[in-house]
Amino acid sequence: MPTQQPLTYHAFVELAATDPAVVGLVLKGSRAHDDMTTEYSDHDLYVVLTDNATTDLTRFTGHRTPELDLVIAPLAEFRAAGMPGFERYALARARVVLDRLDGGIAQILSAKARLDADEAFRDSGEWLDAYANSLYRSVKNDRDGHPLAARLDAADSIRFLLELLFALDRRPRPYNKYLKWELARYPLPGWDTGMLLEAADRISGTGDVPLQRHLFAHVETAARRAGHSAVLDAWGKDLDLMRPQ
Repeated sequence: MPTQQPLTYHAFVELAATDPAVVGLVLKGSRAHDDMTTEYSDHDLYVVLTDNATTDLTRFTGHRTPELDLVIAPLAEFRAAGMPGFERYALARARVVLDRLDGGIAQILSAKARLDADEAFRDSGEWLDAYANSLYRSVKNDRDGHPLAARLDAADSIRFLLELLFALDRRPRPYNKYLKWELARYPLPGWDTGMLLEAADRISGTGDVPLQRHLFAHVETAARRAGHSAVLDAWGKDLDLMRPQ
C-alpha cells in the first residue's frame, strides 16, 4: 500500500478555507514572529469554528506533527483562550491567516494583546509584591552566607520583574524565547532595553546584589508612579535591604 503523506500546513489551510464552518485561521508561535523560525519550527495553527458547528474538520482535533500542530476550537472558546492564561502572549502576537468575521478575529487578538486598566493594576500590584519578596530573600540569603539560595531567588525575581514591567505597560509578558524580539520591536516605556536585558542576564546568572539593588531603585520609582506605593510601603524597614546601600 502507498505511504500516506503527512498533512502539510498549506494543504490544511487550503482545505479549511473551503469549509463554511471555519470563521478564522490564526498562526501563532515562531512562524508568527519575523526572523524567529528555524529548521525545527512547525506551524501552530488555531482553527476557529462557528459555535455548535458540524464539520468533518473535527477529525483533526489533536493533530500534531513536526510540520503542523492544530488547535480546533469554537469561537466562544477562542475568545476565552488565554484570558487569563499562558496562551495569551502567543495569541497577542499571532497572525491572522483567515478572517471571515469582517475583522472580528483580528479584534479578538487585539483584545488579548492589551490588558484592561483594572486588570493591569491588579496584576502589576501582585507581581510587584512577588518581585520584592524574591529580591528580599536573595539579598538576605547573600548576606547570611547562602549563595545558591541567593542566586535562585535572584533568578525568580527576574521572572516576577518581567511580569511586572509588562503588566505596567498593559501587555502580556512574552515567553523567554521572544523577550529580545518583543523588546526590540516594542520597548517598554521608560526603560533602556539594553540595560534591562543585561541586568536580567547578570542577575539571573550571578545574583549580583549591588545590581539587584540598583535595578530595584528604578522599579520602585516606576511602581510608585503607577500608584503602587501601598504595596511597597507594606514592606516597611525591609525596603532598606533592597535599596542601594
